[in-house]
Amino acid sequence: MRRLSLLLFLIAVVTAPLTAAAQSRVGVLLYGTPATDPNFASFRAGLADLGYVEGRNILLEIRGAEGKPERLPDLARELVGLKPNLIYALGGDVAPSIKSATSTIPIVVSVSLDPVQAGLVGGLARPGGNITGVTLVSSDLAAKRLQFLKETAPAISRVAVLWNPAHPDFEYKETLVAGQRLGVAVQSLEVGNVGDFDAAFRAAAAARAEAIIVASSRQMLLNRQQITDLAARHRILLVSGWGPWAESGALLSYGPDLNAIIRSSAIHVDKILKGAKPGELPFEQPTKFDLVINLRTARAFGLTIPQSLAARADKVIE
Repeated sequence: MRRLSLLLFLIAVVTAPLTAAAQSRVGVLLYGTPATDPNFASFRAGLADLGYVEGRNILLEIRGAEGKPERLPDLARELVGLKPNLIYALGGDVAPSIKSATSTIPIVVSVSLDPVQAGLVGGLARPGGNITGVTLVSSDLAAKRLQFLKETAPAISRVAVLWNPAHPDFEYKETLVAGQRLGVAVQSLEVGNVGDFDAAFRAAAAARAEAIIVASSRQMLLNRQQITDLAARHRILLVSGWGPWAESGALLSYGPDLNAIIRSSAIHVDKILKGAKPGELPFEQPTKFDLVINLRTARAFGLTIPQSLAARADKVIE
């Protein structure tokens, strides 16, 4: 028995370093927290799909800004100081901070913006440098969202865009260009922090905006309920890029399946941990975009959804 105990002890001593060596350390930077971010669970699920088990073969070092963007640069530097194998950044308002913090540690990002226009990488097909990931290219869909809104409510002539100036995308500009073509005046509503939402909606009401288009960012997603409540209070239509907004009461949403795209970002993490270079991994882009229409909201505003538009919808909420 003593020999068996000694043998088991020696096996544990010998294999412990091997187990530790096999465990990859991945830093994670979030705008909110793991509990408040509506999509972080999808990233974790993507890792699980690929055989990663937290605490066994992967360790996630998570840092969350708790909705305070001014904390992101310090948290990014803290993660870099841990010297992880890789860092994952969720959100276009998060990615710039981690890019500024390191040019050597591999980075995987999930962003709604165009990473080339935003200056994150040199190209989508061959990013170069230490960053790759998935992009939802939401700005390219901005004109389509305004077009769908105009089809649903042809009389609309004044629309506002709720956006975060710290999120370097071009949704507002693309909507502005589309508005000129469609005969719709477009108002800018910049929201730098949570305390700005009330003032933004008051400004929209004062300008008699009939609808607000929510530009995609982590800040907006984490405050979806507040935005939806303010829209209802001021009786202003909402339009956004992701299905959950329409399910929460927005008139319509148009964009890719956010959870599916974020889940797929784990594939990039897996490839890099197995030796691939991030600069040689093309950014993944969505190929399918879902139109979701909320008929309850349409009826509440006295709108009738054209049959031609309803027929194109991927989901209609009765």
